[in-house]
Amino acid sequence: MDPLRMADLSPRKKRPRQTGASMASPSQDVKFQDLVIFILEKKMGRSRRAFLMELARSKGFRVESELSDSVTHIVAENNSDSDVLEWLQAQNIKASAQLELLDVCWLIECMGAGKPVEVTGKHQLVVRKDYSASANPEPQKTPPLAVKKISPYACQRRTTLNNCNHIFTDAFEVLAENYEFRENEGSCLAFMRAASVLKSLPFTIISMKDTENIPCLEDKVKYIIEEIIEDGECSEVKAVLNDERYQSFKLFTSVFGVGLKTAEKWFRMGFRTLSKIRSDKTLKFTQMQKAGFLYYEDLVSRVTREEAEAVSVLVKEAVGAFLPDAFVTMTGGFRRGKKTGHDVDFLITSPGITEEEDQQILLKVINLWERKRVDSGKASQQEGKTWKAIRVDLVMCPYERRAFALLGWTGSRQFERDLRRYATHERKMVLDNHALYDKTKRMFLKAESEEEIFAHLGLDYIEPWERNA
Repeated sequence: MDPLRMADLSPRKKRPRQTGASMASPSQDVKFQDLVIFILEKKMGRSRRAFLMELARSKGFRVESELSDSVTHIVAENNSDSDVLEWLQAQNIKASAQLELLDVCWLIECMGAGKPVEVTGKHQLVVRKDYSASANPEPQKTPPLAVKKISPYACQRRTTLNNCNHIFTDAFEVLAENYEFRENEGSCLAFMRAASVLKSLPFTIISMKDTENIPCLEDKVKYIIEEIIEDGECSEVKAVLNDERYQSFKLFTSVFGVGLKTAEKWFRMGFRTLSKIRSDKTLKFTQMQKAGFLYYEDLVSRVTREEAEAVSVLVKEAVGAFLPDAFVTMTGGFRRGKKTGHDVDFLITSPGITEEEDQQILLKVINLWERKRVDSGKASQQEGKTWKAIRVDLVMCPYERRAFALLGWTGSRQFERDLRRYATHERKMVLDNHALYDKTKRMFLKAESEEEIFAHLGLDYIEPWERNA
């Protein structure tokens, strides 16, 4: 039985609650020295306050566990201006004109931006004045945060690299990967979609109330969110990370050319380390797996944007030697604005080239690089090498299909999956990396650009850097 479903059927075992002071991480670097925050526990609750304190500290904010003269900003939730001022009076503390009394929405916006945001009227609990002159100044109401309706499709959401909910999405991605290793597609997709929708949110989830009206959050997903909110971690994720099967599959599939079937085979044979696999004389490796082992350390390290740009120069030079009028475009995560990646993808096309010539061009480029590799001695040189092996994916497509190929190879994977799902279920169309077919009109729809494909689908255009779903 699905372990998450088993957890759903059993009563929750609550852990002892921790105070904000005990959860503090004094070793975390403070990025914003001039700003000192105190979060009011009144009407907020101890566990939510502790969670917010830890989250703010992880973002580089200085958060005090106790109210002191150094505090510059007091953050409250579900409190009016008079509530906070009365609380301060009860503590025998006089509020100065320099002390900001703010609604929690200001802190949430700071978390999303990763830095302090400008305080505006909607953040303030009171109009700025000398608070010590009156305990009951004229209140200024804080408007509620308006959350737009969120689409269940990633292709209708703008998702940048600014993820406000890492604490949840990181957990979901571990669980999704574990289900993928176990070939449980349904549960894998459930957690991938949940991670995707939370990545698009412009605010940090701090209570279960924040999850209301958010799509793609099934009961087992909400269970994980609630546990993380209350305990700061997920017991299921901890169990997965310590699971021998998950660890082995994670290790084996990190080798270039190794998929789930091979990982399953090695695991059943009793292997748990790569060194034992490498030294086993009975195993036969594919050409890709041999390269994966040979250049393992290089290929598991992240490719930087600088390295990707250097590779781009080499690709354009090599393709240009055989196809001077070719268009070479870097796709994948780097086109979406990522600073690092596992590999570098390129789309190559040229007016007038036929599909039969595609493979010939790729073979010529690869043979050119192979000759240069041998001539430079990199074919055998490993000791003290000054170069790095990088995985490069070259994709050639007919010129008239370049828009579809560019859209498909830009990603992200969840964005592309939802784009095709939307086309099928909402528009009665079929979309892939080559074409868009309208089943109602029984015809292929032409497109010269990505914008035209979005228009055919009746979607607002989403920029590549907003497709990080």
